[in-house]
Amino acid sequence: MPNNTKILPLDLKNVSHSINGMRYIKDITLQLGTNVNTMILGPNGAGKSLFLRICHGLITPSQGEVKFLGPSGAQPKKYQAMVFQKPVMLQRSVIGNMEFALKSQKIPKNRMVSIIEETLEATGLSRLAKVSARELSTGEQQRLAIGRAWSLKPEILFLDEPTANLDPAATHVVEKIINEIKKSGTTIVMATHDLGQAKRLADNILFLYRGRVLENSSVETFFSGPKNDLAQSFLRGELLWWHRQKLKPPSELRNH
Repeated sequence: MPNNTKILPLDLKNVSHSINGMRYIKDITLQLGTNVNTMILGPNGAGKSLFLRICHGLITPSQGEVKFLGPSGAQPKKYQAMVFQKPVMLQRSVIGNMEFALKSQKIPKNRMVSIIEETLEATGLSRLAKVSARELSTGEQQRLAIGRAWSLKPEILFLDEPTANLDPAATHVVEKIINEIKKSGTTIVMATHDLGQAKRLADNILFLYRGRVLENSSVETFFSGPKNDLAQSFLRGELLWWHRQKLKPPSELRNH
């Protein structure tokens, strides 16, 4: 991965997104720079997955601007990739899945073989190279999906809770791969529900609640004491849905 940036930083200005008249992303302004592992935390329904899709360009926000500011920022597709919580496997072998991704970026055949070999070795999938991708375990499929994206050498990689459905052993392997991807020069932006994982992988934390970024700080600052009260409640393991409305006491309910 070249040290010179191609598309980063990614700049979001007053970004909001509505679906059927309801706002799910609200007034987000921030910038994602280079070589910083950003973990996105928040309760279910906070807008983490939607935020990632907007950053990746899969969804155009209802309001605001999402723009890569690097010299190739006007055509960012080649320099970014995304892996979803439930990976999409093509009905072909592990190698076939890798080849499909590389062909989509017009990688020459003479380079393709070495890239695939290196990626399968790095993800621990070499022995499964000729196996149908849809016959792999959940953890193996996620490793393949991440490796497939990594083989494209993206400058920024978006990951949507890639270990949500994995056991601890499989999670450990995926986290090792993510760290290797960062070492290779790729910037990671990842949603996770796992506080321990965020501590292990993050340089920076974004805390989302009901579509708003309530905390944007270093991992050390966030876990030592976030400024936002809802972020503090989240770290204590409290159920944040109680904050949506204040429940009336029974005496008031009987009067209505």
